[in-house]
Amino acid sequence: MSLQAKLDAFKADFEAGKPPYNVPHAVIEVMHRATAELIASGAAGKALKAGDKAPAFTLNDPEGNPVSSADLLANGPLVVSFYRGVWCPYCNMELQALEAALPSFRDLGASLIAISPQTAVNSRKSVRQNELDFPILSDTHNDVAAKFGLRFALPDYLVDLYKNLKNDLPGFNGDESWTLPMPGRFVIGQDGVILYAEVNPDYTRRPEPEDMLPALRKAANVTA
Repeated sequence: MSLQAKLDAFKADFEAGKPPYNVPHAVIEVMHRATAELIASGAAGKALKAGDKAPAFTLNDPEGNPVSSADLLANGPLVVSFYRGVWCPYCNMELQALEAALPSFRDLGASLIAISPQTAVNSRKSVRQNELDFPILSDTHNDVAAKFGLRFALPDYLVDLYKNLKNDLPGFNGDESWTLPMPGRFVIGQDGVILYAEVNPDYTRRPEPEDMLPALRKAANVTA
């Protein structure tokens, strides 16, 4: 089953209020409103695209070790996935799909990292729960996400909903700003140029990991 098929199946059960979610329809309506408004804002169109230069960054892994994009690119192309956090089931399914595709990326000489605004404790939880063999880096305040054009502020009514649902983003992220990244996937060549970019303001839609393979093959040929 494709990643999107799994996401669609989860979404159908979640929005139908099936156990164990039991989510009231009013909650679903608020989430739909926020997604529709983010789509209508055109924010995704301002994100970095294929052909743009990727910003260099250094972020800490869950053990507090700095990880530099420049160091990773010195060894080969880089796959970067921005996600919302361990609390997001769609994100966890995406991480699992990326883990399954990891051997294909490594065969082409690429490294894979995921980036979220969450604290190191929650990144360790992401790695453990999803059985990941690639690092998750903490992007405090979504500063790197902003450089890629992904950061957005939650509208007040969605903040209120999250608070009511006990979805404590300030606690998860160690940051009071109530911002998140739009889910984004990038392939960066060793020269720092983005070869593939997929950004979606609808967090229930994610590209297939295999969609990045043509860009990675191109990068492998260029750097061979």
